[in-house]
Amino acid sequence: MSGSGVELTHRAMAMLKAVAAGRAQMSCSCEPDLFIDGFACCDQMTAHALAHGGYLRPAVEGASGRVPAELTEAGRAALEITVAA
Repeated sequence: MSGSGVELTHRAMAMLKAVAAGRAQMSCSCEPDLFIDGFACCDQMTAHALAHGGYLRPAVEGASGRVPAELTEAGRAALEITVAA
């Protein structure tokens, strides 16, 4: 499980919750942008960090353009820790 090196701020956790709720899409690129409810996320630096840190990924491998985003095992674990706290 990856997911190290990223500070999980309240904003980052809100982004992960949006992905878990099926409200997010991301671009398939080396710097993946995150879109929530069809709008570009206001903090793409955090979106990039979450993707590179292994918390979220495109739900469709090998696709291009914008696809649904999904949580990884590390992303699900991060949300479970905050629910349990």
